[in-house]
Amino acid sequence: MQNPTGPAHGPNLPAAAEYDVIVIGAGPTGENVADRVVKAGLSAVVVESERVGGECSYFACIPSKALLRPAAALAEARAVAGAREAVTGLLDVPAVLARREAFVSDLRDDGQVAWLKSAGIDLVRGWGRLVGERRVEVDGDDGATVLAARHAVVLCTGSSAVMPTVPGLAGIGAWTSREATTAGAAPDRLTVLGGGVVGCEMAAAWSALGSQVTMLVRSEGLLPSWEPFAAAQVADGLRRDGVGIRTGVEVERVVRENSTGVVMAYLADGSTVESAELLVATGRSPRTAGLGLETAGLEPGGRLPVDDSCRVTTVPDGWLYAAGDVNQRSPLTHMGKYQARTCAAAIVARADGHPARPVPWAPWSATADHHAVPQVIFTRPEAAAVGLTEEQARRAGLPVRAVEYPIGDVAGASLFADGYQGHAKLVVDEQRSVVVGCTLVGPGVGELIHAATVAVVGEVPLERLWHAVPAFPTMSEIWLRLLEQYWL
Repeated sequence: MQNPTGPAHGPNLPAAAEYDVIVIGAGPTGENVADRVVKAGLSAVVVESERVGGECSYFACIPSKALLRPAAALAEARAVAGAREAVTGLLDVPAVLARREAFVSDLRDDGQVAWLKSAGIDLVRGWGRLVGERRVEVDGDDGATVLAARHAVVLCTGSSAVMPTVPGLAGIGAWTSREATTAGAAPDRLTVLGGGVVGCEMAAAWSALGSQVTMLVRSEGLLPSWEPFAAAQVADGLRRDGVGIRTGVEVERVVRENSTGVVMAYLADGSTVESAELLVATGRSPRTAGLGLETAGLEPGGRLPVDDSCRVTTVPDGWLYAAGDVNQRSPLTHMGKYQARTCAAAIVARADGHPARPVPWAPWSATADHHAVPQVIFTRPEAAAVGLTEEQARRAGLPVRAVEYPIGDVAGASLFADGYQGHAKLVVDEQRSVVVGCTLVGPGVGELIHAATVAVVGEVPLERLWHAVPAFPTMSEIWLRLLEQYWL
């Protein structure tokens, strides 16, 4: 393990343990920043007030997918003649929950802490906040610790669930994604407030595990930032699985009955929805309160303005960085880790005297944040997308043409599942002859989207992409069919 290399002193300030880089937040983003700078020869310390591994490891990506995968595997088996006859039972709910607990290590971070030690990264537990230029004070169980950074402080504190101002909501013990991914049993009835990714995935998961689920959505449909066909097919799949979806509705107030514990949601149209639990899935906000941002001339509570190297643009001397959800550029775990890699590269280069200007596609530039962000929704069917939708591309002024094709017409898809239902859409910038967006819906499409990501990031001309021959008979042959649609 790397140790502090000596004290740092300043006017009226206590002695401080000194490192090259201080990272506040030990989620996937913070872990990757620290790992990268240490591998490059710098020293690093991570400050964490909760669990090493962060939201993703214990309350988001990992447990939610552990809950969703068994139902998807069962559906895939039932979609193939010969296999479906062998499937005779229902999901074993206790086994599903036990498997989830194994994936989150029973909410213990011993393994993640051991990894930090093996990587040569120091850990200080407690709440870290800025107390001056390149200085962090950590309030822990054993008192306050002062740390000083030679080169950079990196904020990787993530985001937290937004609680809308619905009267009564604060007093009913509403679920957020944390409770939804860690619950020990399926509630008999669950109301989901919101129609985004978290709402859709948790509705799918708990419906499969036995809950009667109702989604209450203010907008006129689910997933408003996705291609309309993708949102519609996800909604259709949820309804087939028994989820009730009410769109265009407004919740006026909520109450938990003292005698029964039932949650009553009162809607603006005069109707009510009853449930055992209510999940709030209406978005997330950057976790920037209480970090001492005012000492760096920043406003607490909002997003942090950063350049493509994740350096905060308004702080003199460029010592403060913010990566991952906290900067709200691309609030997804894989994009946070991507930003961590670019941020670390910038810190290392600048520590060596290189200016590391964040020009597009440089090692220290998170260029993909702007127009090449992949995402998968693990509902039934899955939905996967990267880049721009057709509407987004047109709003950006690009001369685009979109082509579509039913994935079920590809031999590999029909072999994957009897009666495979799915759809693909490709958005092409005709002026440059490159792919700028792709959306896929159907079983297993999450494993197909990376090919589209490579095409978007690489700006591969369609004339060259035509020579990337997909193996037969795989679902990847959808690429050939889409290109044929474009050229014909």
